[in-house]
Formats: sequence, structure tokens, C-alpha cells
Amino acid sequence: MRRAGGRRSVAFGPRALSARLAELLPDFPQVSVCVAFSGGADSTALLGALAALARAPLELRAIHIDHRLHPHSRRWSAHCARVARALAVPLTVLRATVAPLPGESLEAAARTVRYRLLGEALRDGEALLTAHHEDDQLETVLLQLLRGAGLAGIAAMPARAPLARGFLVRPLLAWSRQELVAYLRARGLEWIEDPMNSELRLDRNYLRARVLPAIRERWPAAATTVTRTARHAAEAQRLLDELGRADARAAFGARLSAKVLRALTPERRRNALRYWMTAAGYRPPPASRLEEIAGPVLAARSDAQPRVSWPGVVVLREADLLSLCASPGPGERASSPPPGASPLPEVSWSWGRGRSRVLPGYGGRLTLKPDERGPLDLEALPATLTVRGRRGGERLRPVRGGPHRALKSLMQEARVPVAERGRRPLVYAGDTLIAVAGLWLDESVQASEASRRRGRLVWSAAD
Repeated sequence: MRRAGGRRSVAFGPRALSARLAELLPDFPQVSVCVAFSGGADSTALLGALAALARAPLELRAIHIDHRLHPHSRRWSAHCARVARALAVPLTVLRATVAPLPGESLEAAARTVRYRLLGEALRDGEALLTAHHEDDQLETVLLQLLRGAGLAGIAAMPARAPLARGFLVRPLLAWSRQELVAYLRARGLEWIEDPMNSELRLDRNYLRARVLPAIRERWPAAATTVTRTARHAAEAQRLLDELGRADARAAFGARLSAKVLRALTPERRRNALRYWMTAAGYRPPPASRLEEIAGPVLAARSDAQPRVSWPGVVVLREADLLSLCASPGPGERASSPPPGASPLPEVSWSWGRGRSRVLPGYGGRLTLKPDERGPLDLEALPATLTVRGRRGGERLRPVRGGPHRALKSLMQEARVPVAERGRRPLVYAGDTLIAVAGLWLDESVQASEASRRRGRLVWSAAD
């Protein structure tokens, strides 16, 4: 008997898990894996089975995220530490600060912060393993259908996807929660039951407690067949992404041509917009906002400068180009410079002719130093760089495979003094922000194991 994806419906355990990981990670067991360990039944089963396999060359560790949203969260962290210690698995505990955007649920905000922290903690080539199982997949697809999601939502959770400097892997999608709990009980492993799981006001909990039992009674194989549907949707979405990438030939750097978009059919126009936004690291808009951009915004007069916003994002049309930026915080204007910023000169730097560049007005110099272990891929740099000060709305992708982040948020999280934020030189390749002097590098210029020439960008604040 086989399940969706050709996987045998064998009992869950170390041997079955090893076989599945060998399918998802070609170099297994010569890999480094990190388990996202919540202390619940699912992640405890995953960590316990992996610990039974944990011998060289497999490298295993775990990370627990304390969201600090429940009064017992520190107690849960302590439980995770005890379990990891008993299994001889190194554990790191990271504490999150969850602040939902306007219109964003607390659960969604916690998930965003969780994956950001996990992605930032990943090492080069390391696989992050999460304990999502077959029942989670069924719940996700049904919830997305009830919310009117498109193909990307119905495709639900892939078994493997890029994340930061490594991969996100979900090896348990072939097993149900019942099978994982049976494994825990057979081995006497303890787990945490989050009391929030019984809160029926949450959609997923209501679906799990009230709806799915009736579905399974009538259709016992529902989880397997819905997983197959999700796989079909994922294939269709990949085709749409390829089409969106082709139609985004209308892009000029971070901007998109309204003229070229208007020449597309309405369906392709919406698909190209959706692809452009998600490829830039922004959350896609609600259907009503997408319709507004694809219709009235594109049809407006060239001097109208219409804009459309949703939580965290603003789309602005100027003349015949659409641009994306992070939405401003309360009381800020989207076009206003950040607090503490003052006009700074724009400086051109041909770094091949001079590895060090004094920056008049910035109070220091930038230097590109060759370093065989440096984080910067020198071959990814254009011959001429541009240095300028902050103007507001800047974004870059500081973690490989992670989301684009607003520079304002990054500086706040790093506790850069307010007086210093507006004086940091920003380094551009064309219109793309590739470095914030002395702080962050964009993914596009970060070195990898394949980089032949590496270096460091050094900011000397005083000459």
C-alpha cells in the first residue's frame, strides 16, 4: 500500500524516517539538520526518532522559539531543554517579540517571526526540519479553500523548500498525528499539550475538533486524497510562476511597466502582478486590492499618482511605472525621509580602481578588503557602485532565501542609535540596495562556497 507521492504507509520510526529523509536530502546522512522543536507531540516524535539516528556523519541540533505569548512559555522552554538533554541533542532557545501589523492576526505574526528567527539561525546548507504531518496538510488545504485562496494557498506545504542559507524540510507529511502519538507512547516520551489547542474560536482548532471527525468518518482517506490535490495545485502554481516571470519582463529594476501590463489579458495581468510582488518579498494583496491595481490604477491618467495599500505594503504608480515599498508606520508619510536623516551627497565608486573611498559628508570611508573567508562575493559586484544616504522605504534581503526586510525595522531591531541611522552609507548596484555599511549585505552579493573571490566591506566612521 502506498500513499500520495509514492511513499509507503509504513509505521513511523527511525528507519522509516531515515528512508524519507534520504528521498528529500540527497546527501543524507552526510548532512546537518536542525529540528524546530516546540515540545508538542509532533516535534517530539520527530526529534526522538532523529536522536535514534544521530551518529556521524549526521549532525543534529534543535531550536526552540519562545514566543512569550503564554504565561507558561518559560516552563515550556525548560521542558524542551530537559527532553533535548535526555536525547543528547544540543538545543538553542530563541525568544521572540511578536507585534502584529494592522489587520494581521496574532497567530500569523507569530508564524512570521518564528520563521524569520529560524531562518537567521540556519547555517550554510543546513536543513530545518519541521514536524508538519498529514493531518496538518489536510487542515491547511481546507482552511485555504474556506478563505478563498488561490492555487498557491491550496498547494499548501511542500515537502522541501529553500529557506535562508539552507532548506526547509517537512519529512512527516506521510504520517498522521495518531501514528506519531503511538510512537511516543511506545517509547515513553513526554510532550506538551498547548491549552490554546482547545480554543475553538481559532479556525484551525474548530476545524480539527468539530469538522474533520465527521469528514474522516465519511471519507477515511481524506488526508491522503487532499494531499494529492495539493500536489496538483503546486504543479499548476509552478507553471503560473513561470508565466508570471516571463510577463514580468515589464520590470525595470524594482518597478513594473504599466504600459506592458495593460497589453496583457486580465488574468495574466493579475498573475504578473502577484508574481512581481511575491518575488520582491512582499505579501500578496487581498483579491479586492489586486483587482484595483490591475484595473483602475493601471487605467488612471499618467499624472494621477494613484496608490493602493494593504498591511505592510504600498503600490504606487508614478507616470507609467508601478513601484513597491513598505507601508509607513502610524503618522509617517510614505515619501518622507526617515527620522534623523539629512540630505547626503550621492557618490560614485569605481572600486576596481580604488578599494577605499572617502565619503564627504558621511564622516568616514568605505573599504573593500579581500578576505578568503569574507561574507561578500566580489564577483557579484558591478564595476561601479553608488553610495547614498537614506531616503525612506529602503529594503534588502539580509538572509539568503529569507524575506526582504525594511531597513527601518532592521535598524530598530539592531538598536542602531537614532542619530546614527541617517548617516550610514547605503551601497547600491544600480537601483538595488546591496549593503548597509558595517551592518548588512543583501543576498545578491553574499558569498557562498562556490565564490572564487571573497571580501569584506569595512566602514570606518572616522577618517
